Amino acid sequence: MPGQIKLEIYTPSRQVLNTRTEYVALPCESGELGVMYNHRPMIVGLTIGVLRYGVPNGPQENVFVSGGFAEVRDNQVTVLADVSELAEEIDAARAMEARDQAERRLRQSLSANDLVRSELALKRALTRLKIVKKLH
Repeated sequence: MPGQIKLEIYTPSRQVLNTRTEYVALPCESGELGVMYNHRPMIVGLTIGVLRYGVPNGPQENVFVSGGFAEVRDNQVTVLADVSELAEEIDAARAMEARDQAERRLRQSLSANDLVRSELALKRALTRLKIVKKLH
């Protein structure tokens, strides 16, 4: 049996997850970073995306994360996320409304800042919907 690592996910308001697992995939700016037992220590920045954990090439759970950092050290992954939700916590109807609203805003003439905000809102909504779709 492969070694296990401890995975903890925190947001400013709560602890989202505390579990043991064989594998964690972190959404980073440069792509997905896979972490397994005895991974070298590091700190990485996270982007909007799906954090996956479970068995490599097997069953995995999905968690929404939006920004933050992850520390990998001593067979533990600690995630400090701006926002994080377990798959079963995602409100699909709210995510669809957020997607629709972001798409409407992107069709308008926007300032550079509003354009970036709308693109990020769309990415968050689409990521949540991707997780909900995998759940069903």
